[in-house]
Amino acid sequence: MYLKKIHLFAFYILYSFSAFAADKEELRIKESLSMYSNILGQDVKYSICLPEDYYTSNKSFPVVYLLHGLGDDETSWLEYGRVSQISDQLVKEKEIVPMIFVMPQGFRSYYVNDYAGTFRYRDMFIQELIPFIDSHYRTMDNKNHRATMGYSMGGFGALVLPLKNPEVINTCVPMSISIRTDEQYMEEDGSEWDNQWGRIFGGTGKVGSERITEYYKQNSPFHIFMQNDLTTLSSLKIYIDNGDDEHTLCRSNEELHMLMRKREVPHEFRVRNGGHEFYYWRGALPNGLRFISDSFEGKPYRGDLPVKTNTSGTLKTQLVEFKKGNCSCPVYLPNEYKYTTRNYPVIYIMGDFNNNEMEQMTELIHQNIENGQLPPMLAAILPIQNDSLSTNIITSIESGFRIRKGFRFRAIIGMDSSSAFTFKEGIKPENYTVCAIFNSTLSENEIQKMLQQIDSKSLNRTWFYVVAPDKGSNYSGNGTLHILLRDKDIYHEYRVYEGTGKFDELSGYFTDLLLFIAKKFHN
Repeated sequence: MYLKKIHLFAFYILYSFSAFAADKEELRIKESLSMYSNILGQDVKYSICLPEDYYTSNKSFPVVYLLHGLGDDETSWLEYGRVSQISDQLVKEKEIVPMIFVMPQGFRSYYVNDYAGTFRYRDMFIQELIPFIDSHYRTMDNKNHRATMGYSMGGFGALVLPLKNPEVINTCVPMSISIRTDEQYMEEDGSEWDNQWGRIFGGTGKVGSERITEYYKQNSPFHIFMQNDLTTLSSLKIYIDNGDDEHTLCRSNEELHMLMRKREVPHEFRVRNGGHEFYYWRGALPNGLRFISDSFEGKPYRGDLPVKTNTSGTLKTQLVEFKKGNCSCPVYLPNEYKYTTRNYPVIYIMGDFNNNEMEQMTELIHQNIENGQLPPMLAAILPIQNDSLSTNIITSIESGFRIRKGFRFRAIIGMDSSSAFTFKEGIKPENYTVCAIFNSTLSENEIQKMLQQIDSKSLNRTWFYVVAPDKGSNYSGNGTLHILLRDKDIYHEYRVYEGTGKFDELSGYFTDLLLFIAKKFHN
């Protein structure tokens, strides 16, 4: 009997181990596998995430190569990026098609060949890694079903790999691209330059313009997009995403977007709230993968997921028409206004609005007051006038309503052509606690002139909020405003959204702005 129990126990162990081994062969997520590279003369590690139905179907799948940043490795997208959870949920919600994710070890290569040819990473990637993945997994083996996505150093690789190999990779989503303008490279600290860039581009020990080597130009997106003939790149699908809290990369990513707009290179460009961290990059995945998925299906991009507005119901409070002399404008009053003697904060909203647009804005304000997201406040909607009349009407409103004294309880918002007056008002020290501009029409020269004489310390108590459409006509002015505010260390939030600047594109960002203003009112 005792021997029988031992035999049964041994059988159970053997069966369990065999079952585990069989299951292991069908694991969807495999970390730190290896491929030997003849080009590099060493193993290259990679992790892989397969679709949920990979083993239950005989389908082939498109492939996304997820590239990590400097100092990270082939496990980072799984551990910090949570790509398996996020992509699985998006597939279940039918937001994206099932796809294979390959996460290769990038070393410190920036995903290019080094100038000396001693570490030919790009050659390995194109000539060995992609064929290896195609031969070992059921992939759709063509450029239209192959994409790159990456952050920081991986953002550089995600963009440069398809730029250099458009016949192999058709779609990319580079995020927080670790890229520099020529001017930034020339000014980089010597040790930083040598350690990060000189060893790759052939400028070790060099200074100034000597760093801009011919090999660097061959691998720089700025120089690639300046080529006379961009025909071979015209079919690429590119979606760039960068956080507004970036520092060096704020300028370089913005200037890259400006150059691509100038050269008419089709692309999507977004700037959201955040910086150089995985919290930001995880937030980029849903729209980035939607973009890739649509490209895989040969469809035009559906557009970003809608921004929530936190509103419901219809407007319950009507606008009051304020008139004094030749000054006239509608003013929103909170429901409690007529029942109290208290004073209130005020928002001045400037622009050329029709009745429906004014109702939409005041409805957003009203609903957010009703649900407790905003404190009770007044909102005056000012028509676009000359600077003198605009100043007079603001003065008249403040004497005609119970408005709390002090700049801390005053905010101003300017849309489109009212941005010049709004910004002039905003940069007056302690004039407004928040100055917000939507779709600025200010030119680069106007912005530089306005900010030239400003002492940034005088604006320590004013917050700025700039929102711009990525397809708007004044992309250069909006981008320059962000860059110069960052250069002068003036606190601001910056968003670039999908669109051309139409009013109906702004609702989600208008709600975000209201919450931003409320935080400053009660900071």
